Amino acid sequence: MKLETLAIHAGRQVDPATGALRDPLHLSTTFERDVDGDYPRGYHYTRSGNPNRTSLERAVAALERGHEAVAFGSGSAATLAVFNLAAPGGRIVCGADCYYGTAKQLREIVPGWGVEVEFVDTTNLAAVEAALGRGRTSLLWFETPTNPMLQVSDIASLVELAHARGALVGCDNTFASPVLQRPLTLGADLAMHSTTKYLGGHSDVLGGVVVTREAGRGLDGLRHFQSIGGGVPSPFDCWLVLRSLATLPLRVRQQAANALAVAHFLHADRRRVQAVHYAGLPDHPGHRVALRQMDGGFGAVLSLEVPGGKEPALAVAARVKLFTRATSLGGVESLIEHRASIEGPQSQTPPGLLRLSIGLEHAEDLIADLDQALNAA
Repeated sequence: MKLETLAIHAGRQVDPATGALRDPLHLSTTFERDVDGDYPRGYHYTRSGNPNRTSLERAVAALERGHEAVAFGSGSAATLAVFNLAAPGGRIVCGADCYYGTAKQLREIVPGWGVEVEFVDTTNLAAVEAALGRGRTSLLWFETPTNPMLQVSDIASLVELAHARGALVGCDNTFASPVLQRPLTLGADLAMHSTTKYLGGHSDVLGGVVVTREAGRGLDGLRHFQSIGGGVPSPFDCWLVLRSLATLPLRVRQQAANALAVAHFLHADRRRVQAVHYAGLPDHPGHRVALRQMDGGFGAVLSLEVPGGKEPALAVAARVKLFTRATSLGGVESLIEHRASIEGPQSQTPPGLLRLSIGLEHAEDLIADLDQALNAA
């Protein structure tokens, strides 16, 4: 089935008891045993499994063209579950430009498990190959496009390098969503999403999910971490994300089209804008790779750099009227954020950088808002 059809039908069925088109909400924390002690209906305790979570996992796995999905209570919980797959004595090689929360996990939590961590520029294949060869690498982890510099890495080439060393390959696909990019079809073993972002799409639910390409590549470890670690989404959270998946293709494609229009406007302004980071621009270093591995758009997040650094950038953010100054991305509303302020003293983000999450407002209105903010600042 095509993506639009899967988004509406995958993971869903008419309720056999009532005929309801929408899944009922299963709030029960525990489920009845049979007289022989078995659970023939498949559920015994909601930390280990819940009908709403099952529906969501099946739907996301179908959208990513994967084998199975494992849902968590946040994107950070999902990422940490993947890192837990690295055995003590192993190594994780991670893309250097990544979500700052991911970097904090790798610097502050993972080394305590006896796992070595190395950060590398994953747009540089020679550097990745060298990093993979410096020890027994368990996992290569990267984002594409990256947060917040919007760098693009060649998924298929990274897969080839990592698999040659026997390492798992995991890709954070949050920025692209399954609508625009499917890493598993390019050979990656794991694709992760913060469902808080595009899959949820309305800034009202927290969650994460990891999809596996096949049965034997990390699935058992993820299920074990989900159940024993206990960082699972609530039934209502699962219900909300599943509800939102039906409109995911429509939302993401329109947001990406809006973002491309905004990027072209900013890119043409050489006086008030120092740089624009967005893979849809022909002079972006990763544009050709993005054309090859992304489908139907380049995403709805872009970053711009304001001349003069932090203070001028904050002045632009202070002047917007349609954009909301807020963390996160992927919702129907447009957001603006000064990333270095959020990331703190260890931030490697340029001080003049503003990250934009483009929503579903009309592109001309968003452009007019940025134009007046740049003028006023």
